[in-house]
Amino acid sequence: MNFLEIQFFLRGQTLPADHGYSLYSAIKKLLKENQVDLLNEDNLPPEILISSISGIPNKNGMIYLNKNSRFRFRCPAEQAPQWYRFLQNQVLDIRGHIIRLIQPRLTLPETSEILKARLVVFRLEQWNSHDAPFYFLESCKKAMEKIEVNAQVSIDSNYDGDLALRSLKVKDKNILGYGLLVEGLNNEDSLKLQCYGLGGRKHFGCGWFYPVKEEINNAA
Repeated sequence: MNFLEIQFFLRGQTLPADHGYSLYSAIKKLLKENQVDLLNEDNLPPEILISSISGIPNKNGMIYLNKNSRFRFRCPAEQAPQWYRFLQNQVLDIRGHIIRLIQPRLTLPETSEILKARLVVFRLEQWNSHDAPFYFLESCKKAMEKIEVNAQVSIDSNYDGDLALRSLKVKDKNILGYGLLVEGLNNEDSLKLQCYGLGGRKHFGCGWFYPVKEEINNAA
């Protein structure tokens, strides 16, 4: 399990707050236009994870990029050199918001006993506010058992103290999920969860785990 993370600084000003699917679409479009053989049956390889880009929200569906904003991309180590070369200095059009990927660097995910994910999604048979948290957590536990990760999971809370219910727009459909907190991880399981992610839509920014200290540093 050798994964690397590629981080890019950004040149640009704004992005849609909900940009996960549009970011993925822009990358796929570039691959097709440049005829680069990195697609897997017209999609990004399933082992690729892409993070949504952080910024300062304007409360009107948009974020302002700042010094902490990064494009982050995890992949198997053997794929990293090709992705690094291809993505460097690429210009992405995210629904009319233009960003350039600059100053790339390769890093290893850091181990942490506690990890968070902004949004994890599962396909539940039915979704209602009363039962969804139970079935969501059950799905998390089953998914973690499948990748042999042993830890405690809980739904994160938002700034108001409510369950962190969030959504991702894919074309004309809203996909619902929750922010997730995972505690009690050993070093091996911490790396495994960050490299494999959890749930679906991992090309769109979902299932991306990070150490809690990143959240503190980005808020500073």
